[in-house]
Amino acid sequence: MNIEIVGEDPERLRTLANRAIDLIEASSVYPRLVGLESDMNDARPELRVDVDREKAGLYGLSTNEVGFAVRTAINGIEAAKYRTGNDEYDIMVRLREEDRSDLSALGDLTVVADGQQVPLLSVAKWAVDEGYGSIQRKDMDRVATISAEVAAGFNSNAVRNQVEQVLAGFSDGLPPGYAMRFTGEQEEQQEAMSFLMTAFMAALMLIALILVSQFNSVVKPIIILSSVIMSTVGVLVGLLVFRMPFVIIMTGVGVISLAGIVVNNAIVLIDYIDVLRKRDGMGRREALVQGGKTRLRPVLLTAFTTALGLIPLAIGLNFDFFGLFASLSPEFYWGGEQAAWWGPMAVAVIVGIVFATFLTLVLVPVLYSLVDDMVVYFKRHYSRQEEVARPLIDTDPQPSEIGFPAVPPPLAPSPSPEVAASASARS
Repeated sequence: MNIEIVGEDPERLRTLANRAIDLIEASSVYPRLVGLESDMNDARPELRVDVDREKAGLYGLSTNEVGFAVRTAINGIEAAKYRTGNDEYDIMVRLREEDRSDLSALGDLTVVADGQQVPLLSVAKWAVDEGYGSIQRKDMDRVATISAEVAAGFNSNAVRNQVEQVLAGFSDGLPPGYAMRFTGEQEEQQEAMSFLMTAFMAALMLIALILVSQFNSVVKPIIILSSVIMSTVGVLVGLLVFRMPFVIIMTGVGVISLAGIVVNNAIVLIDYIDVLRKRDGMGRREALVQGGKTRLRPVLLTAFTTALGLIPLAIGLNFDFFGLFASLSPEFYWGGEQAAWWGPMAVAVIVGIVFATFLTLVLVPVLYSLVDDMVVYFKRHYSRQEEVARPLIDTDPQPSEIGFPAVPPPLAPSPSPEVAASASARS
């Protein structure tokens, strides 16, 4: 857990960081934290030299030259290198150790300027003071970081929420120009969550594209994808039952992998129902019942094999592969670090596939029937409007309807006597 306090004044940042630590230590959440500290507390003694710029300017000196002279006297400067064989050593020139430890010896130090030696005492003053252990900047702003580890056996997200509640009033009362934010693991979780949500939505879009192209319909892919989305409810219920946290990365990967299994089962069921209605001419209800009976076995086998295959990963069962094949000693054991890592993903897939099996066998046929009723209703409603609208569009007003007498159709000419006689003779 990291808490960053952003501001400009280092002294005020140190004061605010200490106050935040005091609030956390006085709360009930403090026993759940290990190593609570601030990076502004690591002060160390330093020699601070204040240069009088006006006096130094009279002698033609700059602060850089004065600082370089003091640094050379205490830290030293490389004058040459000493080589012996393949080894090389730096030759440093600086004051003796007893002179470096005695600050009064700096009064005899001179700074060379334009060929003349200027006593350091004439242009500067010095004193030993406490300096900052480090000055941290983030996005060009000074930052004081308060860090701590969550004790073993406690959920990091729950502990962080408690710390946020403790520091809620402190965050609201910060001076203008100062802000507090939680970073560290929380930022990583947010980045992982956004990435997994993007991956999940991309997977749903690709699945929907393939389903639309295969079924040549938009309604049936919606039914299938609705079962995929609702299967995540089973994952959350399973985590509540087993009292397991929602691990952002591994549980999210389990939810994404679960989508592929649920889609397969729904495709198998809906495709067979369509086959029964088109090939055998069954009614909708009869096709739904017969399709559920026929596809019950493959759907259950898919779910049970997946769940049983992930049980060892969920419970943390491990054994030695090399020992099993080399000396027939697998050395079974339970738990381990990999069990804590892979366990949430396995539990998410197991509980999700069991819940999704119920959705496939019950919810998908129900949605299929409801959507089919809606399609029939809209078709019937649309066809009625079309029948009513057609006479209004095709009928033209007759002349009699607008005040003109109707012209009778022309009479057919009567046949001549010769044509009539020949016709009677033939008959």
